[in-house]
Amino acid sequence: INNYLDGTQGGATDKASPSGMHFRDSRRKVDYVLAYHYRKRAARPPHGLGSPERTRPSTALGLVSNGTGKGRVEDGGQPALQEWPGLPGVEGIVLSPLDALEEERRLQREEYERNLVEAGLEIEKDPENKSQGLSFVRIHAPWQVLSREAELLKIKMPTKKMYEITEEGGILKTLNEIWCKLTEPLQPQVPQQENTKMKNLSYPFSREKIYLYNIKDRDTFFDNATRSRIVREILKRTPTKARNSMGITTLIANNVYDAAYPLHDGEYEGQNDDTNERKLLYREWARYGVFYKFQPIHLIRKYFGEKIGLYFAWLGLYTEFLIPSSVVGIIVFLYGCITIESDIPSKEMCDQRNAFTMCPLCDKFCDYWNLSSACATARASHLFDNPATVFFSIFMALWGESTMFLEQWKRLQMRLSYFWDLTGLEEEEEHPRPEYETKLLQKKLKNKNITTENANELCHACYSVCVFCPQGEKEKLTCSDRMPGYAANFGLILFMIMLTFSAVFGVIVYRITTAAALSFSTNETTRSNVRVTVTATAVIINLVVILILDEIYGAVAKWLTEIEIPKTEKTFEERLILKAFLLKFVNSYAPIFYVAFFKGRFVGRPGRYVYVFEGYRMEECAPGGCLMELCIQLSIIMLGKQLIQNNLFEIGIPKLKKLFRKLKDERTEPKEMDTNQSKDPQQWDLDYTLEPFTGLTPEYMEMIIQFGFVTLFVASFPLAPLFALLNNIIEVRLDAKKFVTELRRPDTVRAKDIGIWYDILSGIGKLSVIINAFVIAVTSDFIPRLMYQYAYSQNGTLHGFVNHTLSYFNVSHLKPGTQPANSLFAQDVLFCRFKDYREPPWSPNQYEFSKQYWAVLSARLAFVILFQNLVMFLSVLVDWMIPDIPKDISQQIKKEKTVLVDFFLKEEHEKLKLIESFMARDKRKRRSGTKSRRSRAASFSQLNRSPKGSFTSFSSQHTVV
Repeated sequence: INNYLDGTQGGATDKASPSGMHFRDSRRKVDYVLAYHYRKRAARPPHGLGSPERTRPSTALGLVSNGTGKGRVEDGGQPALQEWPGLPGVEGIVLSPLDALEEERRLQREEYERNLVEAGLEIEKDPENKSQGLSFVRIHAPWQVLSREAELLKIKMPTKKMYEITEEGGILKTLNEIWCKLTEPLQPQVPQQENTKMKNLSYPFSREKIYLYNIKDRDTFFDNATRSRIVREILKRTPTKARNSMGITTLIANNVYDAAYPLHDGEYEGQNDDTNERKLLYREWARYGVFYKFQPIHLIRKYFGEKIGLYFAWLGLYTEFLIPSSVVGIIVFLYGCITIESDIPSKEMCDQRNAFTMCPLCDKFCDYWNLSSACATARASHLFDNPATVFFSIFMALWGESTMFLEQWKRLQMRLSYFWDLTGLEEEEEHPRPEYETKLLQKKLKNKNITTENANELCHACYSVCVFCPQGEKEKLTCSDRMPGYAANFGLILFMIMLTFSAVFGVIVYRITTAAALSFSTNETTRSNVRVTVTATAVIINLVVILILDEIYGAVAKWLTEIEIPKTEKTFEERLILKAFLLKFVNSYAPIFYVAFFKGRFVGRPGRYVYVFEGYRMEECAPGGCLMELCIQLSIIMLGKQLIQNNLFEIGIPKLKKLFRKLKDERTEPKEMDTNQSKDPQQWDLDYTLEPFTGLTPEYMEMIIQFGFVTLFVASFPLAPLFALLNNIIEVRLDAKKFVTELRRPDTVRAKDIGIWYDILSGIGKLSVIINAFVIAVTSDFIPRLMYQYAYSQNGTLHGFVNHTLSYFNVSHLKPGTQPANSLFAQDVLFCRFKDYREPPWSPNQYEFSKQYWAVLSARLAFVILFQNLVMFLSVLVDWMIPDIPKDISQQIKKEKTVLVDFFLKEEHEKLKLIESFMARDKRKRRSGTKSRRSRAASFSQLNRSPKGSFTSFSSQHTVV
């Protein structure tokens, strides 16, 4: 253990690592950093006691451990005090509650760091020169620790053997070569493997088979990401006796340490010529200026780990698949624009000669109106409600369902698993979460107290048979322990869903009351634009409510998951994802579901309207149908969420958090001179100021919600994929910049897939088939038009379709007090029209549903069934045609197994030949030695009477090593 004291060794600042990545000796690499705030004790001992500061110099020491001993820090021959309670001469010190808490944390830190040294790690600490401040513990893992842990974790490392990757021949190879030449300007300028047609054979690291690996330099054999991952595993399982805490996660939760993180590979921008992986990622990936380039996925995986690498690979593939969808959506929209002049129903609605006098939209204050006044709405509806929409819905259902996109993702995922050596990856045993350990400890203490009381009662009766509960049984939290959390989850989730529905109902009430209020206006322009005004303002209110509830639901979902007390981080993450997705799904899509499937369905008819409150009728769809309003609702909510939540919040909130943390540190830390503080901040100082990484859940969630907007209601808004594509081009670089420049370096996590997100994507894809079928059948006029054209039209065209969809109503049947008070129409209006399939007033079954209504309803349901079965059949067909594992990757995996066996046999054969040569040479030496020393080798010959056995023992010993 090497110690250096503040002030006793000059040039402490000069000894700092010039690169900020090494210990002060500039040799040992910093693999991990622990940060904590310290506060020196302000209490004074009673009169007559020595100052404990002289007997406890550890706070004024910088400790550098080489990991070779278990000694204690010493200063001038005085042993540092290791235990605070019970120290002679210290019992009388009066500590304030804050000092006592800080002393407890200091002792926990000392014990934890001592245990890290015993585990083989080497640590370096900053001297604590101020009354309070921030200090760092830097950790280095030597080769012995790295090799031991790599073997325990079964980390695959490259061996000496390299084999050729066989490529597919024929036309696929030619097309691939052409594609590579065309996309060469789009490739990022990052170092590639010298020979891309060769691959290193990887095998789980083993110290017994160390001769298999290509170890040129022990310091660089394990890259930085692997080194930090190994150190993190040691930190997670190293215990402390205080509070029975297990690992760094518990200590951070108890505020013993503030943070634990691996270092970034230096600065990402600067004038120096030193190129590191972080600077390379920033230059070729994390800038908006390189938005047109492909992502360097392999470098991302190398720097951030497999889990983050898979996220960006998935995001890149999703963005690529939005390109053909955007092109088809634009074609559908242009088709609507081109055919708008030839659309017969909209021309009939706009024709002033067709005097369709419509029934009043509200009671008493609304007048009769002419259908031609809704001409603009009808023409706009045709842009999205045309025959091409059906084709686009089928295309998007196949794209979003478990066929094209998801099948291609499975293939890409398998390809990456092969190149990243993730095939056959076993799930590692996770350590329990700190909250789970705390709850379990409380349960153990409670059971121990109960057991002790019962045992004491038995001991009074018969001391000799006093028996306690068996301690060998491993306790765990049962369903009864978690039942309060489950009950709270069920109740609160139900309440949150009802809150969302209440917000939607509140907006409905706003629309109804506002429409009625604007209808009373004396301004003609206001009355004529009632529907547009109400729709636009209601959608904006919906967007604001969605954004607010999204933030609330995210916090509530996290709290609900915490009170469930999941055992591991993986279980916690999965449950959090399910809750957050359920709440945000309902919140984002509830207003859209209302417009698509419920608005205008429960209005009633003239003379028998359905009222929400007294005098307020349920709102109706526009004369052109609800599809146009659904398009407006979907576009504003989708674009608003992308612009505000996904971009502004994602950029602004981290910057505000960083500013707040900086102001807090400046306010709490006194302005004292630190003689050991380097003028230039070190890498651990720079990384501490960055925002901590909190997981990929927010990133996936915003993309999954967007995926829902693109697939679920795409029949009403064909341009949704285009806006999603434009957003994702920015989103990829925004996330990249955040990971490289604004976040601390995440711990590398090995993962072979994207986990539960794939199941959610598959579920949304299947749901999109059903929803788009109902949107086309129920919300649009596609089915009524087909029915009229082929069943009721006299000439097989759509002439007369508008008149066919309008029913008659005798105005004399209006309820008293609901007739228009001051009608501008002539007094001879006998009948008004309303959109529905009902019997006319002169029919015996007046105002009942007509035969046409039931025929159209049957056709709608038949279309839903036909559409779903057609898409499902095509999905199964595509799924069968496209294998989950690419053929070349399947062959390479089989080849790799064969090459591995051959390599092992060859290495073992060479090792056996080496052993035999050693044995033969030893045998010759023994024979010559026996002849020359036969006269004085009586005792020696007895010892070597069985040379064969000695050879055998030598051989077995060599094999073991």
